[in-house]
Amino acid sequence: MPTVAVDKEELWERLGHRYSSEDFDHLLFEFGLELDEDTTEEVEALRKKGLPAERPQLKIEIPANRLVQFLSLYDLLCIEGIARALRVFLGKDKPPVYKLYIPPGGERELIEVRVAPETKQIRPLFACAVLRDVTFTPQSYQSFIELQDKLHQNLCRRRQLVAIGTHDLDTIQAPFRYEARNPKDIKFVPLNKDKAYTAEELMTAYESEKHLVRYLHIIKDSPVYPIIYDTHDRVLSMPPIINSEHSKITLNTKNIFIDVTATDETKLQIVVNIVATMFSEYCKVPYVIEPCRLTLPDGTTKISPDLSTIKMKAHTSYINSCTGLSLTSAEVVPLLERMTLTASQSSADIDEILVEVPPTRPDILHECDIMEDAAIAYGFNKLPDAFPATNTVAQPLEMSKLTDVVRTTWAQAGFVEVLPLILCSHEENFEWLNKVDDGKTAVKIGNPKTLEFQVVRTSLIPGLLKTIRENRSHPLPIKVFESTDVVFKDLSLERQARNVRHAAAIWCNKNAGFEVIHGLLDKVMKTLEVKRISAVDTKSESGYYLKEKDDPTYFPGRAAAIFYRRPPSSHKHSGLTAVMESVKSALGSHSDIELGSVGILHPSVLEKFEIPYPCSALEITLELFRQGAHP
Repeated sequence: MPTVAVDKEELWERLGHRYSSEDFDHLLFEFGLELDEDTTEEVEALRKKGLPAERPQLKIEIPANRLVQFLSLYDLLCIEGIARALRVFLGKDKPPVYKLYIPPGGERELIEVRVAPETKQIRPLFACAVLRDVTFTPQSYQSFIELQDKLHQNLCRRRQLVAIGTHDLDTIQAPFRYEARNPKDIKFVPLNKDKAYTAEELMTAYESEKHLVRYLHIIKDSPVYPIIYDTHDRVLSMPPIINSEHSKITLNTKNIFIDVTATDETKLQIVVNIVATMFSEYCKVPYVIEPCRLTLPDGTTKISPDLSTIKMKAHTSYINSCTGLSLTSAEVVPLLERMTLTASQSSADIDEILVEVPPTRPDILHECDIMEDAAIAYGFNKLPDAFPATNTVAQPLEMSKLTDVVRTTWAQAGFVEVLPLILCSHEENFEWLNKVDDGKTAVKIGNPKTLEFQVVRTSLIPGLLKTIRENRSHPLPIKVFESTDVVFKDLSLERQARNVRHAAAIWCNKNAGFEVIHGLLDKVMKTLEVKRISAVDTKSESGYYLKEKDDPTYFPGRAAAIFYRRPPSSHKHSGLTAVMESVKSALGSHSDIELGSVGILHPSVLEKFEIPYPCSALEITLELFRQGAHP
């Protein structure tokens, strides 16, 4: 959840009122935001000591209900958007209407940008906008830069999906060209540099700059790099890496050209709309944006940006049924307008409300989102409390009860339960355990925010080892366990994945302690009333046994597979299958199932997790112990 730091005095000036911290926190809470911190006391303490200090700031947190996973309310990532939304919420302003300015001569007089076919090889999508007669102050200029950075780090996925460039329009000449060229053929003076570099030289030079090295991989291995030129072949930017020094914006910039390149069409439109609308208030005519004419590779043209509103319908009966209220359509309309939506009562249906969603609210996807806005404007704390119409009695699932038995058993044995994240890196799940990814086991995250969240874990061992790594300074032995779900690919299911309940434990000490972890296995099996049998015992109808196993995660010759033989009564079979199972049991032939593994972890595994002591590990599945479970 991003946190936005805004200048306290500037926000009070924009809102036309000075709030105490408590009152402002209450206002944000009503609107669906949170006040994370007020730095006033910290600043005053520094000033009393005679130390330099910035102006007091308010750090506002944008919670999850305002930031859905894919389409978020990113107009609240700057002071302009926060102040604008709060003024509308307080009834001090009407929702702003964003307009496109088309010159008297029509679309032909618009700035043209030609998109070359070669861009399909690297970043095929392009959008742009122009802000005319802008007046910047140091604060608004800094806010303009910070909004771009927040968008780059959030919605744009560190510029991989979308990259923003802003330019002083008075230093360049249209029409512009968006092309993709060989890096050897690209040469310009990049931002904050005083000499020209080729694109290849830039890639080498920026490897030592922390703020840019994180973006180099996006285009580094591509045969062509994206590049934007003006009509005199002057470079505007090389997205997503750097803008040119020639067209950089300053406090004196009056006309701004915004370019946005992307690989995702939806996020492209959101970003160009947010940047243009948020700072259009500084134009001579507020909220008026000049579009550009794009000529696409196939010869077609389009106008960018698209600021058209989305027309939707909401029903008062639906809003009332979800909130427990008894509002009329006439009462719902002003509530929606407080949330920057344009609403009116339908003349055809008294229950129907016509809603226009502005381009700054891409989070509105369904009628339920409109209902939520109405509830926020009404006040969540004012919603009526009522008992549900039906009463239910809850009880735990069978698997949850079984898991609690295992957790209690191991906790009583002196092991500490830990709860690491279910997501981990690809290396931790495979390479660090000396395993090979066959591409058919792990569920991978499509656009991971960090390297720590690349796959959904298929084993509990990495999480336990990371816990030991972070606590290796604690007194030995370290005894930890976890009992929860792992996830595997399963193309036979509609969701193409399945959860499997596992239990795992690790003993870390100056000696391997295999006998301790083996005893922990025996302890839980005794609790589950599963007897120990010999691996060559064919007469016993049920039980568990160990069998040597060659597993690269464990030290050679120090690993065993755990096999489980279920009692015949646990098999849900009928007809011919049941008869065959009975015959197999009578002949001493059983279908034993591998339950998990136990052993001493391989030194290379411990080295990768930075653990200097030997460890013994145990991991089993609990699925087979559920009543009536069958493979």
